[in-house]
Amino acid sequence: MRRTLDFSRPLPAGWSELSPEDSSRAWSRFAERFGGLRPSIGPVEWPAIREPTPSVTFDLSVATATPGLWAARGDAINAEALRCFLTAFDDPEWVVLDWQHPSYQLDAAVHAATEDTEWRVSVYPNGDYYTFARPDFSEGTFGHPWERTLCVFGPRLVETLGHTLSTWLPRTRVDGQPVD
Repeated sequence: MRRTLDFSRPLPAGWSELSPEDSSRAWSRFAERFGGLRPSIGPVEWPAIREPTPSVTFDLSVATATPGLWAARGDAINAEALRCFLTAFDDPEWVVLDWQHPSYQLDAAVHAATEDTEWRVSVYPNGDYYTFARPDFSEGTFGHPWERTLCVFGPRLVETLGHTLSTWLPRTRVDGQPVD
């Protein structure tokens, strides 16, 4: 997976930065939907959001001794998320929130159609809290870097992305409740 790590570089195809006003509105919708963001590196405060119904939260911390498997796992999650973003929804537009960094609009169709494109922010949480959501925040993903989880929410994404990730990732919570 190619990531744009140098934020001074031009945005990858399909990505546009939200204006400060649009970013503020997006974070307000996020706060309304999830009860705000409670960032913490400590398990006592996890999860960092009020996970909605329906949702499935996956454990990304599965240990591996195989070199490169961690990166391959991130690539697979990003690729599958992008596939589901495009197959489950007619409109390819997504809001992308990266805590303490700029917010973006993602045209998933342009991003997917661009050869060897980079992710400005990835679905897989590789260092910060990342949210990919429909503009109304009814469906999307929330990645927690310290808990090492990915919450998939909304009926269409739970049915598509949640279903495929369930074939190889352990579930931590369903509808915000711990899995026994």
